[in-house]
Amino acid sequence: METTRQHKIARLIQKDLSDIFLKYARNLSGVLISVSEVRISPDLAIAHVYLSIFPQNKETAVMTSIEADKGHIRGLMGSLERHQLRIIPELHFHLDETIEKMERIDQLLKQ
Repeated sequence: METTRQHKIARLIQKDLSDIFLKYARNLSGVLISVSEVRISPDLAIAHVYLSIFPQNKETAVMTSIEADKGHIRGLMGSLERHQLRIIPELHFHLDETIEKMERIDQLLKQ
C-alpha cells in the first residue's frame, strides 16, 4: 500500500515525465508516448514508469531508444525536480499492456 508521500511523488514524476516525453516524441516522427502510471518504492529510490506507445508496431524500437537515453531522461527530470526532491529516483521503464489486454478481453467476449 502506497503512503501519501509516495503517491504525491509518483504524481509529480508522472507529470514531469509526461512533459519530457512530449518533447522526446517530437524527435520520433509519428509516435505518441504517454506515461500511464508511476509506482515508487517505499524508500523513494526506484520509480517504475509504465509507458503507452502508439502506434504499437513501433513499441520495441521506442523502448530501446528510451532505455538507451535513460540517464539523459533522469537528468532532465532532476533539473525539473531539484527543489522538490533530495534524491532523484532511478527510473525503470515498462511497457503498459493494459490496452492490449482490454482488446483481447473484448474479442473474447464477442466470441
